[in-house]
Amino acid sequence: MQTTLTPGTLAPAPAENRTTGTRAPGVPAPGTPAPSGSTPSPSLPGTFPAAAEHAPAADRDRGLAGAVVAEVTSAGFARHFVPRRHGGAEGGFEALLTGVTALGEACTSAAWLGMLWAAHGRFAALLPEEGQRDLWGGSPDVRISAALMPPAGLAEPAEDGWRVTGTWGCVSGVECADWLLVAAPEAGGDNRRVRVFALPAGAAEVTDTWDATGLRGTGSHTAAVHDVFVPHHRTFDRATLLHGSDTPGLARCHTAPAQLVGGLLFCAPALGAARRALEVWSGWAASKAPHGRPPYDSAAVRETLAVASAHIDAAGLLLHRAARRADSDPVTADLVAVNQRDAAVAAGLLADAVDRMFRTGGAHLREGGGTLARLWRDVHTAASHGVLRLEPVAAAYASAVLGEGTAARASAVSRSR
Repeated sequence: MQTTLTPGTLAPAPAENRTTGTRAPGVPAPGTPAPSGSTPSPSLPGTFPAAAEHAPAADRDRGLAGAVVAEVTSAGFARHFVPRRHGGAEGGFEALLTGVTALGEACTSAAWLGMLWAAHGRFAALLPEEGQRDLWGGSPDVRISAALMPPAGLAEPAEDGWRVTGTWGCVSGVECADWLLVAAPEAGGDNRRVRVFALPAGAAEVTDTWDATGLRGTGSHTAAVHDVFVPHHRTFDRATLLHGSDTPGLARCHTAPAQLVGGLLFCAPALGAARRALEVWSGWAASKAPHGRPPYDSAAVRETLAVASAHIDAAGLLLHRAARRADSDPVTADLVAVNQRDAAVAAGLLADAVDRMFRTGGAHLREGGGTLARLWRDVHTAASHGVLRLEPVAAAYASAVLGEGTAARASAVSRSR
């Protein structure tokens, strides 16, 4: 069942804007619990009125309004992968894909952050138990920003922990985060191990550097820390995150390797944005022109409708199939390769779909500050993410399925559900 949320359903205690030292109105304070009576759910809401209302402002102001941060937090994205023993949902990948896509139809930047808050909660579940209690002891609705690829800075061993110094770029949502996860190499040696460290967000100095073409509302600024102490219980080996944990008793969402699910999750906001773009473009195509004939009288417009809508549908089918596999199928090199393939191809289909609509839309539909132009920029920015680039993904897929020179194996992998 879909739930409609209203803005401001969380306690209105503001969160500090770390680039200015002020607090944005309406942003929940760190650890603010979800509304009274809420329980972890494997599903996420399907409508986001505050995000939709503030989407143009998010693009203009390069950040989310407090009401939107509250709405996305209240919806359960941050707690989606948090272990149940800490009050989280321990949810699945397909449920998250559905929720992020719906949020992406309202605001692509909000969807990007909601997706990341969920994903980073999944990563934080790899911390030792004491570290997890530090994060979620008060509430599972904790917003976590992260900078894990590439690693930066240096981690120096210290008594009972580490001292971390470094600067990380593109830290999405850092201004409204409660905690940060950063990746830094251990000091000493040529083959230095990279570790993930959990830091209170207030320990970082944030520099306003995000002024991208699309996803402008994500506030993906630069964060720096200097000689910050991190105890042993708030760090883990990054290799566990990349390749998956084999610790007995963990939920599937906490053992799946990042490479298995990263592409499909990063593509989910673009799927929502493309669906919204199709809705906006279709409204124009069905409208009456001054001479009384609608734009869809044009063969080019009809062709755009057919191809763009099919591409968006196909992308959704690819992503949902990948999410179902991530939720249940045994993890193998083949499975990782085909999921990466499907996500990258889906991103290409979505970019092509919005390109077609943008080219055939009327002049007013293509205005720089218009909805279609914003969605076009968002889809292309999301599709340009490194995990969605087709060339390296295609190379990995070919290596996985053709490495033994058997075309039959490639066919079998493609037929997997």
